[in-house]
Amino acid sequence: GPFSVSNEVPEHPVVSPSSGAIFEKRMIEKYIQEHGKDPISGEELTVDKLIEIKTPPIVKPKPPSATSIPATLKLLQDEWDAVMLYSFTQRQQLQTARQELSHALYQHDAACRVIARLNKEVTAAREALATLKPQAGITTVPQPAVAAEAGGIANQPTEQAGMTDEVIQNLQDKATVLTQERKKRGRTVPEELTTHEQLRLFKTLASHPGLHSASVPGILALDVHNSDTSKILTGGNDRNATVFNKDTEQVVAILKGHSKKVTKVIYHPDEDLVITASPDSTIRVWNVPTSQTTLLLRAHEGPVTGLSLHPTGDYVLSTSEDQHWAFSDIRSGRLLTKVADQTNIPLTTAQLHPDGLIFGTGTADSQVKIWDLKEQINVANFTGHSGAITTISFSENGYYLATAADDACVKLWDLRKLKNFKTLQLDEDYQIRDLCFDQSGTYLAVAGTDIRVYLCKQWQELKVFNDHTATATGVRFGKHARFIASTSMDRTLKLYGLE
Repeated sequence: GPFSVSNEVPEHPVVSPSSGAIFEKRMIEKYIQEHGKDPISGEELTVDKLIEIKTPPIVKPKPPSATSIPATLKLLQDEWDAVMLYSFTQRQQLQTARQELSHALYQHDAACRVIARLNKEVTAAREALATLKPQAGITTVPQPAVAAEAGGIANQPTEQAGMTDEVIQNLQDKATVLTQERKKRGRTVPEELTTHEQLRLFKTLASHPGLHSASVPGILALDVHNSDTSKILTGGNDRNATVFNKDTEQVVAILKGHSKKVTKVIYHPDEDLVITASPDSTIRVWNVPTSQTTLLLRAHEGPVTGLSLHPTGDYVLSTSEDQHWAFSDIRSGRLLTKVADQTNIPLTTAQLHPDGLIFGTGTADSQVKIWDLKEQINVANFTGHSGAITTISFSENGYYLATAADDACVKLWDLRKLKNFKTLQLDEDYQIRDLCFDQSGTYLAVAGTDIRVYLCKQWQELKVFNDHTATATGVRFGKHARFIASTSMDRTLKLYGLE
């Protein structure tokens, strides 16, 4: 049969296996090169699939010379056909383009409507927040123009409000009460306290791997609510902090907002309030029932490395790689004071003394410094460690300070005599990430390569828990040391106690 495009008898006929039609070899090859398919059936086709037909050569009539009228008509006819074909494909493409354009316009319109709705909702939410704040007792700090990005969170100015007489009086009153209470408590050990015979029998009761993301594994920080000890707070490599109830084994809240990992966490002892810090240079105060940030504190220019809540429950102490320590009000969000450690060395950790009038900081060059909070001056320095100080902890009895560094040892200092009276040397590659005394000052726990518990005064090792599969990052005692909690880079929270 003639080739359906040229309407001539082919000189080199070939058959397409797709449509069964016969074509002129050079024309179909050209078509396949351009379109890659059979012109009749529209199915995919390659040149090597064509089947050549063996035919006797056709004797063609002599073509009339191009000057003849029939030849001219034929040329015009061919031109016309080609133009028609081209115009047809153009019309098809135009139709497709029209459909695509109308679809894109529709999507754009829908997106504009969604944006408008969200804008309205944000405005409404901001107005609602503004009307709520005075009643809720949250005072907003006047917001600079750039604070809009915080989305309604009071964004703190970095100028200092100063340690006013009122603040200092507040600190002094609390310290007076606490010192008297401590003297009373110091005479007796609470009857409910776990004995060291019992603590030796502690077993792993539970291991919870689901608190933080598995794709960015690692829990970096831990705290336990002081009065409701079923509530446990963790900070993760996944940039979230998680509140977990160990009794119901339920995640109560996931606190999302930091732009880098959460390295320090504090559960407020009397309220459902959480404070977190991160290398993103910010400190956040969270309301647990709503999982929302209520304050964003920008006290530092570098990663926040230490965080400690003042016994009043109203202020937080922080340290940073920016070589400063800062003291902020967590009710108003005001930065009260920010002091440079004059040595130009990054600060690595911070802890307030249980009375709240002095505090300790650790430095990257192995020093532990004791500061007077009211005067904001450095009153004592403890040297003896090598390597950066990783963590420090004051005993509730008020005169022991435990410190650890990258030298695999825990040093104990007597604050009355300002000297190191005991060093617990661990294996040389042992990492120490956290230290914690229990509320009665009877036990000291160490977290790192494993979890160890020491009996204070004798400083003997009572118990080692080593079922974490990676470095332990945090350890805390429950009330009366009834249980111990620990977290690890293996992303589990583990609980130990009597079965």
